[in-house]
Amino acid sequence: MAVTTYPQQWDLDVFFKGGSESPELQEHFKKYEELTAAFAENVKGFSTPESTNDLNQVKELIKEAKSVSSGVWQSAAFISCLEAQNTKDVQANVLRGKVTSLGAVFGTAFTAFQQKLAATHEEVWESLLADDELKEFTFVVNEWRERSKEKLSEEEEGLIQALAVDGYHAWGQMYNTIISTMSINVTVDGEEKTLSVGQANNLSSHKDPAVREEVFQRLEEAWKEKEQLFAETINHLAGFRLNVYKKRGWDEVLKEPLDINRMKQETLDAMWGAITKNKQPFADFLTRKAQLNGKEKMSWAHLDAPVGKSLKTLSYDEGAAFILKHFAKFGPEMAKFAEVAFENGWIEAEDRTNKRPGGFCTGFPLDEQSRIFMTYSGSMSNVATLAHELGHAFHTYALKPMDPLNRRYAMNVAETASTFAEMIVADAALKEAENDEEKISLLEDKVSRSVAFFMNIHARFLFETRFYEERKQGTVPASRLNELMAEAQREAYAGALDEVHPTFWASKLHFHITGVPFYNFPYTFGYLFSLSIYAKALEEGANYEEKYMALLRDTAIMTVEDLAMKHLGEDITQQAFWEKGIALCVKDAQEFMELTK
Repeated sequence: MAVTTYPQQWDLDVFFKGGSESPELQEHFKKYEELTAAFAENVKGFSTPESTNDLNQVKELIKEAKSVSSGVWQSAAFISCLEAQNTKDVQANVLRGKVTSLGAVFGTAFTAFQQKLAATHEEVWESLLADDELKEFTFVVNEWRERSKEKLSEEEEGLIQALAVDGYHAWGQMYNTIISTMSINVTVDGEEKTLSVGQANNLSSHKDPAVREEVFQRLEEAWKEKEQLFAETINHLAGFRLNVYKKRGWDEVLKEPLDINRMKQETLDAMWGAITKNKQPFADFLTRKAQLNGKEKMSWAHLDAPVGKSLKTLSYDEGAAFILKHFAKFGPEMAKFAEVAFENGWIEAEDRTNKRPGGFCTGFPLDEQSRIFMTYSGSMSNVATLAHELGHAFHTYALKPMDPLNRRYAMNVAETASTFAEMIVADAALKEAENDEEKISLLEDKVSRSVAFFMNIHARFLFETRFYEERKQGTVPASRLNELMAEAQREAYAGALDEVHPTFWASKLHFHITGVPFYNFPYTFGYLFSLSIYAKALEEGANYEEKYMALLRDTAIMTVEDLAMKHLGEDITQQAFWEKGIALCVKDAQEFMELTK
């Protein structure tokens, strides 16, 4: 059967021709610098509403804010793609500084607008929201108002935004710069190779244990060599955040990430509590996997090791065909959307040097398109990752009928849509397994994802919370960061590891991202939350797609607790909710143990 050929490099010219030297991008910058300056001036001339007579001015400023933010986001998304596709693109780094500055100017003005709205008298506020045009934005503008009340004055918040360009975001950019200079030399299949960090990471699942161990050691040495530089970046990022929190009077480090994720502390505690109580089956799985690979106990170098003699691989086009086939079984909209993404070059998948490690999906609001970044090397795990990123893009697509103001969903629900798409593919692969050996391999991959969310992400969360507590007392040296990470990994993996990865804090981009604090627990939330949605989808069949898209459309206009109650009828502040999802994962682990006796 013929397989359709799809481009493996994304098309960015549709947005701005010429890459980092694009004249169109420079024109775009000029236009939005002017629009941002005009918005800032209009906000200066705006006073806190005193009656419904001020309604039109409020509506105009909201409309202006939507337009400007879309333009700024468009250029930021484009630059993110340039940086990821070629870490040697020096001009892209220059452009990053430019868009960060532009974003800071807009952010300062937008914060001032929000604070002026926050000072509105309650009766006037209610009358403003009674307007037909503003009514649909009630959740979002109320959120603006409440958060503004908890911040500093307009002038102080503006100063923070301005200082953040070179005192905060620059440290995140410095991390990327350091990564771009790194490469390792390893022997793969008898050939000496010089690999980027992204390419080296893909070898963590190589069939040869000697290759896995060499890659792990070379990477560990590379992180160790530059650990002082990475310690500088992570300490300054955390120090900046902590100082801002202190000035605002925020005692809890998790306040900002919980607010951003529209989530209660009780929900987070219930989730981690349920996971902590149910880790043993996954610890047993890791020990069994180590034994199948001739080891007594699991070590970090072999966490991604394949199980079995044969490992199924799919070309990129075969992987795409597999995804489309099984998305279609869930619903026509998802399959049709994914086909557009494959055909029109929305995906950067080529395996080549100088690409950034990892994967992401970003949106281009002015064109209502997405772009997906990853490095595809043919494993079923790669296919699942590709489906994961398409899930993100589909979430954005599902929100198209909503006003742009009602499309800003948080990371935890973003990970729900991506994990849902990933599960469709992982389950399909398992059902199509041709023999027990293939089934064992696929089960291993599926259970390993549970291990990642319940153990790896938990280790990141434990490390980061403890690091921030110590950072309050002063700079935390690289040696102590290594200790904190090793301790967190041993605890999170329930003692299942005999060798840990102390420099993981340096290797993981997520710890150095400035856009989202605590870039960890939302992944686990999304994974378990999507299990409940997936269970409903299996129960209702192809008819569920419409309900699923309705749920996705609500992700930007309510708290996650309200979202779960409305669409699932569940109280997610209770451990019982999370334990139901964990039980499904335990079932997979038990099946693996049974098949590998």
